[in-house]
Amino acid sequence: MNLNLTAAMKYFLPQRRAGCQRQSRSVLLASVAFLICLLAMPALAAPKPHVIPGIKPFESGGRRVINLIAKDGYISAPDGNSLYVWGYGVSNKMQYPGPTLILGQGNKVTINLTNFLTVPTSIIFPGQSNVLASNGVPGLITREAPPNGGFVSYSFTANDPGTYMYNSGTRMDIQIEMGLVGALIVQPTVKTQAYAHANTAFLHEFLFLLTEMDPRVHDLVDLGMIDMVDTTTFFPVYWFINGRCSPDTMADDNVIWLPHQPYSCLPRMRPGEKLLLRLIGGGRDSHPFHHHGANSITIARDGRMLESAPGAGPDLADSDFTVTVIPGGTADAIFTWTGDKLGWDMYGHKASDPLMPFEYAPDHGKPLPVQLPGIQDVFPGENWPGSPFLGKTGFLPPSQVNYNPGGSFLHMWHSHNEKEIVNNDIFPGGMMTMLFIDSW
Repeated sequence: MNLNLTAAMKYFLPQRRAGCQRQSRSVLLASVAFLICLLAMPALAAPKPHVIPGIKPFESGGRRVINLIAKDGYISAPDGNSLYVWGYGVSNKMQYPGPTLILGQGNKVTINLTNFLTVPTSIIFPGQSNVLASNGVPGLITREAPPNGGFVSYSFTANDPGTYMYNSGTRMDIQIEMGLVGALIVQPTVKTQAYAHANTAFLHEFLFLLTEMDPRVHDLVDLGMIDMVDTTTFFPVYWFINGRCSPDTMADDNVIWLPHQPYSCLPRMRPGEKLLLRLIGGGRDSHPFHHHGANSITIARDGRMLESAPGAGPDLADSDFTVTVIPGGTADAIFTWTGDKLGWDMYGHKASDPLMPFEYAPDHGKPLPVQLPGIQDVFPGENWPGSPFLGKTGFLPPSQVNYNPGGSFLHMWHSHNEKEIVNNDIFPGGMMTMLFIDSW
């Protein structure tokens, strides 16, 4: 089936090559892509501890080194559009966003940048101290890599664990919009903690790098008319999580039909497990990111734990159902879900059945308090497994396709700016994904 899905996606979403004429595709193709992405969702296996994909430095001369490039290319949007972008990458292949850089606390790292763009560019590292820039040429904020093969290096020690971003320090109003942005994660010694305190422990971690795009800017740069870009009229119509618009956010990492958009965003958990949400405002707009199902606890902002005194832990943490990340800012939040106080047994247990892990005991054995309508009176959604109970399925009409054969509970996670859950005015899309809650 995976081979068939791959072939279908390659047929319906052909990649635009540089210099090729933009293809006009109908809303029908966006719907087909949405269904194929749902089919591609890994819905059966119980989740293992999830770690954020990225790259780590290699050892060289007593230092840790990461080699990056800056290059142009094209990315796809689920409405069928193709967007010209600039991006950081490795091995001569750019991506959007740039590779997630994963460092250990105390790492002394050198990041080399080779620039294959036709304009100067650079990297800055907000939140990192004493960054030393060498090679390249002087720029307004930092040293820059000259165009067409220029080179620059940056060195620093990653002293403070947390979630950060990195981005171009050259003409930031244009170059960040064009795609020169990425995530930087500094891990403490205990890698299952966000910070050096037990109250920041987690099982799964997921990245939410939130950005937006105005295609008019990208079209002008693509045509060599960068001097005509007017950033005061900025009007985005695409909104991304980790470089993808929904429903592409829910496809696997590194799917072949999105060669320059490798990172997915499909959070999964079982009741009681702790998720660490690493949120980054990578664009120029604020985004209120809303996670249905329960509040999260924001434990850190901008790579600094919200504690009242050293060693106190995140005692100033904030509980809310929406985490707003401002442009250039980051937030770390812990999310968990147990289904407590629903008023009915989410597993459909009898009173004599054993408790499941983290099950809310007062609701054990309580029946569903409503009479479900008959199958002839409803039109089941694609993720309805035929049962309201976690981990269970039921009868579906013969024509009904079930994209949730594990009987998971799904919560839509999305921007609470409603216009940001479309792809160029086509719903559903944009800054949206699903949380899968799987049964134990």
